[in-house]
Amino acid sequence: MPIFEYKALTSNGRTKKGIVDADTARDARSKLRNDHMHVTEMWEVADRKQTKKDKSVSKRTRKTTPAKGKKPGGILSKEIEIFQPTISTRDLATFTRQFATLLRSGIQLADALNALVEQCGDSHFERVLRNVKEEITSGNNLAEAMAKHPRFFSDLYVNMIRAGEASGHLDIVLTRIADYLQKEASVKGKVLAAITYPAIMVVVGLAVVIFLMTYVVPKITRILKDRGQPLPWITELLMGISDFTKDYWFYVLFAFVIGLIFLKGMIGTDAGRLKFDSLKLRLPIFGNLFSKQAISRFAMTFSTLLKSGLPALDSLRIVALVVNNAKLTQVINDIHARIIEGADIATPIRKSKVFPPMVGYMVAVGEQSGQLEEILDRIAESYEEELDLSIQRLTAMIEPIIIILLAVVVGFIIAAVLLPLLDFSAMG
Repeated sequence: MPIFEYKALTSNGRTKKGIVDADTARDARSKLRNDHMHVTEMWEVADRKQTKKDKSVSKRTRKTTPAKGKKPGGILSKEIEIFQPTISTRDLATFTRQFATLLRSGIQLADALNALVEQCGDSHFERVLRNVKEEITSGNNLAEAMAKHPRFFSDLYVNMIRAGEASGHLDIVLTRIADYLQKEASVKGKVLAAITYPAIMVVVGLAVVIFLMTYVVPKITRILKDRGQPLPWITELLMGISDFTKDYWFYVLFAFVIGLIFLKGMIGTDAGRLKFDSLKLRLPIFGNLFSKQAISRFAMTFSTLLKSGLPALDSLRIVALVVNNAKLTQVINDIHARIIEGADIATPIRKSKVFPPMVGYMVAVGEQSGQLEEILDRIAESYEEELDLSIQRLTAMIEPIIIILLAVVVGFIIAAVLLPLLDFSAMG
């Protein structure tokens, strides 16, 4: 009877190695499932070397082959992706933390997923979890099952799960993922709040001005024209702006929409995205926010992956995919290439113009002391604190500026209307 060597997850998420005799690999997996174990790797003892060779070929193929369901495409494919179901970062963090808690309590992997399916309030995510559970019940490992749903589980998520399965500490890794996702959602929320509030004020202000210029001002200026008296220059200017707004608003709106479509198309290309993201980091007011958010995300992601047991090169490859800034991705890929050539991590970071010098020096200290993960955590916390302060200062600065600008515009309209009325009353 053939003998199979295996690695499997026990009911509490720990990794167990051993051998089992069975007629086929399917029978071997079935035996282990009856013992409440979920197989992550299995090979026939005589074929172990060939299996490893096949596995390495499979890995190389996986790196150069697009993921299942992902097709190369331009703007259209990106637009279609927007309408595909996904899950929010906060909801994914909640799911991950609950998953970790169930495993830590000694509940079997499949039973834990079953419990999470039953309480899932999202129909799309529920279908995904059911599929993951079926894959695991069939003998596949958790990472590969999740990798089939890239809209819900990112490369970072899947690779950390893979590291957790390999180390036998899946519950600990899930907790780290949950912590990471919660911090990520917090940073995103802060930046979004800083941008949203001024944007709402500007939109409301513009709506009021457009209403005045298209409905109120034309009625008043018509009365002034009927008087036949010469009008002040400020009133003539207001009437010209009002007539232009009333007659050509559709063309202005059309040009604005065309501009947005052009910008979307430009960002859809690699070169355009790189220019756009580089410009974001150099913006006078918001560039500082985007830069601190990107550096905080880089340090937090890199640290989380290293603590989960992934090698530095693999971690950097994943970080480059999730930083969400093409300029920073370019720098990280350069760091990755330099490390392959024999450089340390700190040197290319110091030489880049994206990372402040302090980050490079702190990373160098972390490498020399063997505490790189802890140093990266400190960098992430430091830049998150700076991001909070920058958002507070930005909000405090922008609010009065917008109010003053709106007051100037409204004051201009009022002055342009009142001046001729006062002249007429004086003449009368």
